[in-house]
Amino acid sequence: MSLWAEYKLSHSYDSLKENKIVDTLIIGGGMVGVQTMYYLKDRKDVMLVEANKIGMGVSANTTGKINYLQESTLGYLIEKGKFVTASMYLASQIEGINFMQDIILQEQIDCDFEKVTSYLVTNDENKVKSLKKIKNFLNQKGISVLEEIPKQTSFSYGIGVTDTYVFHPLKYLDGILKSLTNSSLYENTRIVKIQKKDDVYVCETNDHFQIIAQNVICCCHYPFFLFPYFLPVKTEIEKSYLLAKKASENLKYTYITMESDCLSSRFYETNQQVYQIFLGKNHKTSVLQNDQQNLRDVKHKLSLEDFSYQWSNVDILTFDHLPFIGKIKPNFYLATGFQTWGMIQSIVSAKMISFELEGKISPYQALFDPKRKKVMRTCLLPYYLGVNFFSFVRSKFYKKNWYDAVTFYYEDGKLIGCYKDLEGVEHKVHPVCPHMKCGLIFNPVDKTWDCPCHSSRFSMDGKVLKGPSTYSISYTKEKK
Repeated sequence: MSLWAEYKLSHSYDSLKENKIVDTLIIGGGMVGVQTMYYLKDRKDVMLVEANKIGMGVSANTTGKINYLQESTLGYLIEKGKFVTASMYLASQIEGINFMQDIILQEQIDCDFEKVTSYLVTNDENKVKSLKKIKNFLNQKGISVLEEIPKQTSFSYGIGVTDTYVFHPLKYLDGILKSLTNSSLYENTRIVKIQKKDDVYVCETNDHFQIIAQNVICCCHYPFFLFPYFLPVKTEIEKSYLLAKKASENLKYTYITMESDCLSSRFYETNQQVYQIFLGKNHKTSVLQNDQQNLRDVKHKLSLEDFSYQWSNVDILTFDHLPFIGKIKPNFYLATGFQTWGMIQSIVSAKMISFELEGKISPYQALFDPKRKKVMRTCLLPYYLGVNFFSFVRSKFYKKNWYDAVTFYYEDGKLIGCYKDLEGVEHKVHPVCPHMKCGLIFNPVDKTWDCPCHSSRFSMDGKVLKGPSTYSISYTKEKK
């Protein structure tokens, strides 16, 4: 469990128990969905539905950084010489920080929002040139850049900026929810099907209720529908591992390394304790994963023997390093593909989509357009076969688990995955993901069944916890 997940939101919501007709339906109760609801709270007939508990998905597993000094997107664009795109992207991220500050001040949210200095650092001489390009670019934009890195770190070179922030993501969400007292929010309400009928969308829930909506905003981390957007051939999924240890003081800085297997850190201070949070060892989920071993690798890399929390997170990566935000078909909006910067991208998404719904045009509409042609040209069939299809085939042949408490066998012609817990109780599932039929892997750290293809997650008894799958994998014995 993450450090943030211990915080209990002060609001809980019922599941939907009847059919509804609304103007706008927001699907997903994470950072994007809740902030979009905030911007649309004065609009008539807006509803938000969350498949599980609001805020307890990816939003509860982040590092909680609000930062425009990003190696994965800004650094990539500058390195590729795409300076116009980089300028627009930088402006969007700085605006996002300002939007979040405005909300926190307006609603007087106590979310440990703290100004810190953020660094990009390296021990690789070949990366120094890239860092200097970023420094020169930021200087040209009027941003002062430091070249002195904290003495407590062991890196040879780095650059830093002083106007970035960290916060507690769930406290922030809680503060927004307190301002949405007259809004329609539902938990444990999963949308399983969306159909266009005439000029409206008919959205069916897991309990077979219907929501008829003029506009639909899909704020799921990984959208559950395959058609018409074909997201699996436009993105990759990256998994990373996080640890939090107790620290003697809050040094008020964050850093992230330039190396491909990056290392990231920040501090978090409560009334009682200071923690240093580390993120390390990131890999594509198309590489079959062993969370136990990967967390051990991070501990070894950091020489950490004592820690208080450990968890993992997944990020959706686009091939051009820019998020997908905007309209994918009439009155249907999407926000996903945030690379590893979901906290800042979430507020940018919420503002952009609320702008479009009000008939306004965001200056970043073309930049983040989910239908942009450059992304389509990079989504070539060979790449799909090389990553997604390879992952699918590999998962289908994987019938052996590295975890002794899990066995695979066939019963009535169907593959069964069985986890035996510490009390000897067997938990049986059908270990095939309903989304696109990839084989599932048992995660002994979180006691979940995880999909290596598109990151769906299921409980030990098969309940779907996270999409894109909309269906569970619970064990059912074949009737004879």
